[in-house]
Amino acid sequence: MATEVTPKNKGTRRLFQNPILEKLTRTHISVPLIIFALYAGTLLAWSITHTNLSAGKTIGMFFFGFISFTWVEYIVHRYVFHMKTYNELRAKFQYTVHGVHHEYPKDKDRLAMPPLLSVTIATILLLLFRLIMGDLVFSFLPGFLVGYAAYLAVHYMVHAFAPPKNIFKFLWINHGTHHYKNGEMIYGVSSPLWDYIYGTMKEKKMADK
Repeated sequence: MATEVTPKNKGTRRLFQNPILEKLTRTHISVPLIIFALYAGTLLAWSITHTNLSAGKTIGMFFFGFISFTWVEYIVHRYVFHMKTYNELRAKFQYTVHGVHHEYPKDKDRLAMPPLLSVTIATILLLLFRLIMGDLVFSFLPGFLVGYAAYLAVHYMVHAFAPPKNIFKFLWINHGTHHYKNGEMIYGVSSPLWDYIYGTMKEKKMADK
């Protein structure tokens, strides 16, 4: 089973005694948003000036990258952040990367992955996808990173602000259900698309568990 915690709407928790490591687990939401806007913009500029990709192919790959991120968001949230904790090591890892967020969902400094780790992963993806996709990576990865930035923005807003009185209210309702009702449903934050596809928009019956 996944580790279950009781949500606390106030406070925070120290994860590391080392002050440098502890500092690295926290970030203001504006930092990763700025970083990935610049990262995506730089890659797109490189695509325009250093590749022969057509405008149509560039736009198409950008949106393919964006949609691809929503799938990765779902998969990582469901199978990594909510991994089954069969032993103490897995339980500690799960709590460090995500369980602490479920325990302190209003801790604004931990609503985004630390920028150093995020940039490292993005650069690894750039090098890996470059080998697989060639020049297409310079339009695909910007869409992927913009998708990640959109996820960060939505995730921050649903935790930091009251639900709006418009069509986007469902994002607050969906994520609130995940946090306060059942952590094994509605894994999509920026979009419920993959929850509908994989059948996690509704609670499973006891016989299905």
